[in-house]
Amino acid sequence: MSAAPPTIVVPPVEVPAASVPTVGSHVRDYLARVRGGDIGALPAVLGLIVLCVVFTALRPNFMTEGNFANLFTQGAAVTLIAMGLVFVLLLGEIDLSAGFASGVCAAVLAQLVTLQGFPWYVAVAAALVTGVVIGLVIGFLVAKIGIPSFVVTLAAFLAFQGIVLLLIKGGTNVSVRDEVLVAIANRNMPPWLGWALTLLGVAGYAVVQLLRHRNRGALGLVTEPLAVVLIRIGVLGVLAGTAVYLLNLERSRNVLVSLKGVPIVVPIIAVLLVVLTFVLQRTAYGRHVYAVGGNREAARRAGINVDRIRISVFVICSFMAAIGGIVAASRATSVDANTGGSKVLLYAVGAAVIGGTSLFGGKGRIVDAVLGGAVIAVIDNGMGLLGRSSGFTFVVTGLVLLLAASVDALSRRRAAATGNR
Repeated sequence: MSAAPPTIVVPPVEVPAASVPTVGSHVRDYLARVRGGDIGALPAVLGLIVLCVVFTALRPNFMTEGNFANLFTQGAAVTLIAMGLVFVLLLGEIDLSAGFASGVCAAVLAQLVTLQGFPWYVAVAAALVTGVVIGLVIGFLVAKIGIPSFVVTLAAFLAFQGIVLLLIKGGTNVSVRDEVLVAIANRNMPPWLGWALTLLGVAGYAVVQLLRHRNRGALGLVTEPLAVVLIRIGVLGVLAGTAVYLLNLERSRNVLVSLKGVPIVVPIIAVLLVVLTFVLQRTAYGRHVYAVGGNREAARRAGINVDRIRISVFVICSFMAAIGGIVAASRATSVDANTGGSKVLLYAVGAAVIGGTSLFGGKGRIVDAVLGGAVIAVIDNGMGLLGRSSGFTFVVTGLVLLLAASVDALSRRRAAATGNR
């Protein structure tokens, strides 16, 4: 009878301490990515801080609670349009008609609610459907017919100006007086509701981040240090809490009328930011958008319906333009021939690019549009407080946009040179 084979005991493998993520290693990795060209929204954040400090030093009333609230309402429409443009830019396309598309949708809203007497919800639904139809037409011409997006959207840019004039009867000013519509950009939430939504939002963000950290650890994947996750949650809580505190201060100089609370448009932007970020970063559709933007032919060979993705991003862009048009009509309480025109498109594209979305496709996030929109709003507002002319404001904004595009091009070149592309 043969002897039993000896039992081999394998000692447990200990993970070297150096491979366990720490706050220091996380910081070093981040700095290495920045040096390698992956700078993300860092320039926008730094620029926003510098601009706020400069304008506050030159005009102390820049950071008063009243002007702080104005910044949110001033940049709301542009930010919403820029959020839709991020999807188009991720594919390396462009939509020059987004500004006047918002004007067309606003004109449809005004036509139905003011001139035809329809309820506000019917007018809003019609404006949103108009945006979807515009996106479908543009996307079809670009993806199926093969016309470059620059040409299609330039033609739409010109045509939509005429459509706005036709809808509002040759250039007259159509008032929007419906209380619900006016409240979107001109009314505030009760202070308690602002705090409640902030606590709910921060708590939800904390739960998502902590669950993600735990799940990645359970699967044996590399995770960020827990301290970094907690710091990120804490920073969001402090920023959101400070903003709500300032917005809940009394802003009215009239003792008979109270003016305080978070503007209603702020949670609208926040909800859309969360939803669109989830779509881009947590769904197969979002991964397909990045794949098509990174390499269209490789995406096609991987089985992705490239034409469908290309059409869909124009639909999303025009849909967000419709929401931006509704907010613009609400803030102005009217629609005229210039709604969606003038500087709206330039500011919206500038917001997306300044925030960190690449003009070359494949790189960008929805939060980029929010950060870039904040930069645009700060410049526009600050220049107004300084008494500068519109011409001077356009020059400064153009230089900031050129700087952002230059940083994007240089960072991509740096990423290619270091193999981080």
